[in-house]
Amino acid sequence: MTTTFPRSSPSALGIDAGGVLAFVRALETTPDVEPHSLMLLRHGQVVAEGWWAPYRADRVHLLYSLSKSFTAAAVGIAVGEGLVDLDATVLSYFPELDADITDERSRRILVRHVLAMASGHSSETVERARELDPDNLVRGFLLLPPDEEPGTVFAYNQPCTYSLGAIVRRVSGGSLLDYLRPRLLGPLGIDDVAWVRDDTGAELGFSGLHATTSAIAALGQLYLQRGVWDGTRILSEEWVEAATQLQVRNDDEENPDWSQGYGFQFWMARHGFRGDGAYGQFCVMLPGLDVVLAMTGQSIDMQAVLDAAWEHLLPAIGDGPVSAGPDSAGPDSEPDSEPDSASSDDVALASALADLALPAVAGGPLDALVVGARLDPGDDNAVSSLTAVEISRVVSDEAPGPDGVVRIALVEGTTRLEVEVGEGRWSVDGPLGASGALDSASGTVVVDVRFLDTPHLLHVRCAIDATSGGGTFAARWATEPLHSDLAHLRRPTD
Repeated sequence: MTTTFPRSSPSALGIDAGGVLAFVRALETTPDVEPHSLMLLRHGQVVAEGWWAPYRADRVHLLYSLSKSFTAAAVGIAVGEGLVDLDATVLSYFPELDADITDERSRRILVRHVLAMASGHSSETVERARELDPDNLVRGFLLLPPDEEPGTVFAYNQPCTYSLGAIVRRVSGGSLLDYLRPRLLGPLGIDDVAWVRDDTGAELGFSGLHATTSAIAALGQLYLQRGVWDGTRILSEEWVEAATQLQVRNDDEENPDWSQGYGFQFWMARHGFRGDGAYGQFCVMLPGLDVVLAMTGQSIDMQAVLDAAWEHLLPAIGDGPVSAGPDSAGPDSEPDSEPDSASSDDVALASALADLALPAVAGGPLDALVVGARLDPGDDNAVSSLTAVEISRVVSDEAPGPDGVVRIALVEGTTRLEVEVGEGRWSVDGPLGASGALDSASGTVVVDVRFLDTPHLLHVRCAIDATSGGGTFAARWATEPLHSDLAHLRRPTD
């Protein structure tokens, strides 16, 4: 079962579709912002949704640190089941470490402290913790004495969330996903998820979750409904209240929507609260307006994404009809409005959303490409793990005719990733999408390769020697992957 929200028109729920369209266009034109998907919900109903081709609604997307909010939900459920105590020390769940952890501040770190990124450390500890214990991140984390008293200072710190996942695994006797599937994911209709695991087989917790945009929206809607879904309580009222309110201040953060304080793995914001992940993965919740905004993307300037939302979306959202109730959303919910209530602006927005696409590579045709070129890294190649690039022309039943299609293969050690290169379009093959063209000014071939289960895009420029069938390539990332090689930039297998 996949999460199926009822659909409505923006105008039926008090939203100006023109403002939503202005938000979409702002995302497309703002420097360092690249949207991949969005879903806008009000009163538990989808009023706008779109995916920029080659991204699709049914494809999972790496959420990076938005994963933290799902890990926190597991803790919230475990608290409700009596398995976890917010006021217990982290160390108490790992008694085998008791003799090793001698620093008194480390011994006083509570579960609520790591939920709030308030372990007492003044900065990120993940690399130092791994150095102290490469095989046990919780132990490495607790071996690092906090700089201040736990609970008093904020520092965004990956081992805090990893420790939360480890606690859930310890008290449940299974994996994080094993715990979440019957308690959260299944009830919300989230059936396609996968999580990157470390060398011990444990989910990262702080990152690595791959899920659809509708899964992001479902988590946000659950919190707007105070932990109730389709009439069933999943998270306690007390948990929702604590998770979504200020737990620790962080006034020294630079960006305005990152300096409003932190809850339990949620950021407080100028408007509402949110979970987010690197490069523009967002779950924005606006309780006063009964709105959820779920987005994925490849955005370097995440503040600009929120600025666009506050500038265009907020003024577009009016009072609207009264919400259908605190537990209305769910797979069997009925829509509040009929399709014929759509205005002309609604129709224009729906048309624009149906035609969303990321720009294909522009340039000349590839019909003169040499067949069978194998290229070596050039001096200006910026991706050292990429050892070769192969360009070929293939004629097959799927690509008949004298020219066939151009394909690119990325070679990384023993791994070979291959995809057709679309001309004036995106060609998709499994987890990869590619578009390419001839740069007539330089005589080089430019190919963009998208890793579609992630935010990431690889630019590849190929200088082909038509005589020898060799040449060089230069590759660079539009955004650098945070924790994976090329072969693993895809939905992980369970």
